[in-house]
Amino acid sequence: MAERYKTYSAFFDFYLSEHSRPATRAVHYLGSVCGLSALALTVSTGHLWWIAAGLVAGYGCAWVGHFFIEHNRPATFKYPLWSLIGDYHMFGLWLTGQLSKRRALAASRM
Repeated sequence: MAERYKTYSAFFDFYLSEHSRPATRAVHYLGSVCGLSALALTVSTGHLWWIAAGLVAGYGCAWVGHFFIEHNRPATFKYPLWSLIGDYHMFGLWLTGQLSKRRALAASRM
């Protein structure tokens, strides 16, 4: 990650390359579900501490994937907003069955 990405599209190609192992993506999806669940619980209960719980669970899952499965540094440290968007973008692509196609496109452009 030597260069600084100027567009989200270029960043997302890199982001997908940093999530090459299925287990890494799986723990990210778990973290995404935890984050969305915490958001729903915050709205339904009015307890703001669910936001903190969601952040800890979401980032905790993702970082386990990077440090112990993928063995790379999370993009969150350099691109916090794009990384968060990328996480849910990747999750949405997986849910709709489009992730393999988008990963192949990203690989061809890198």
